[in-house]
This record gives sequence, C-alpha cells and structure tokens, in this order.
Amino acid sequence: MKKYSKIIETSRLLITPFTQKHITPLYISWLNNSKIMRYSEQRHVLHTFESCKQYWHSFYDTPNMLWAIEETMNGLGHIGNISTYIDVNNKIADIGILIGARDAQGLGYGYEAFKSVSEYLFKYKKIRKLTAGTVSINLPMLKLMKKMKMRDDGIRIRHYLVDGELVDVVHMALFSEDIGK
Repeated sequence: MKKYSKIIETSRLLITPFTQKHITPLYISWLNNSKIMRYSEQRHVLHTFESCKQYWHSFYDTPNMLWAIEETMNGLGHIGNISTYIDVNNKIADIGILIGARDAQGLGYGYEAFKSVSEYLFKYKKIRKLTAGTVSINLPMLKLMKKMKMRDDGIRIRHYLVDGELVDVVHMALFSEDIGK
C-alpha cells in the first residue's frame, strides 16, 4: 500500500495510517454494535474481518485516506477511525469519523482528530473545501461540526430512516480561508 500520509500527532493522539493490525475483534465489535453505529449507514452491514480488510484495501492507490485514531496518554490504544474521500480535481475532501471505544467517547478525542486531519488536508493536500455530513439527530457530530466552525452546506430532507423515524441529513463545510478565524 502506498504511504499516503505522515502520522499526525497531537498531545493525546496518534492519527496513523490504518493497517491490518487495527482489524481486531474489538474493532469489529464496534462496527457491529447497534448503539455505536446508530447514526451510520454502516449499521446495515454485518462486519467481519474480511469485510473490514476489503474496506481498508479500497483505499489502495486512491487519493482517499483511512487513519486509525490511537489514544496515547491513558493507554486506550485504538479508539476510532477517520477517513477522507478526496476529489482531487475540485480540491474537496469529505471527512468521516468514528470514535468506537466507549471509554473514549465524549472526551474531545473526535474533535482533536477531526481538527488535526482538517489542518493536514488544507496544508499538505491543498484542499480548498472540507465537507462532512450526519443525520440531524446525531448531536455529538453536529456539536463537533459547529465547534469546527463549519458552515451550513445543505440539508437533505427526511433522507434516512433511523429507528423507524425519518431524519434529515445535515451537510456542513469548512473552507481553507476559514482556518484561523
């Protein structure tokens, strides 16, 4: 696999290219946990070692990136993933994040990883626009996007069914000129 990213280091995290070592029974259990994946379209898939390996391999020889988020201060290790799908021609990246480790949720790790990867994309990949989206009832992700000072970028009305309820999908964007404001 090509090396597509340096390791991004923060005060509490290593954001490192995802490898097969990250595909563990614990990781697979996050993906198959209906509470953790409640707001993700991945909730419709039964994940296995093989399906996770195929997803990881789907990043080979593409501009897209998949990182593992590893917590370094308290020994939590692999706590989640962050992915980016890059439209090279238009200089746009769409970012997705999962903090799967229950002990790491709600402690700001998601924001720390999201912010660091965003800065990396703007600086080193020369992205001009970063996008993210989530269902309107995913309050932690909406909070993260607002904290990142992302702008509204459209709503898909009653787009998904979550627990039998029609929910909107909220899209937000951050532009390179917004960094540092």
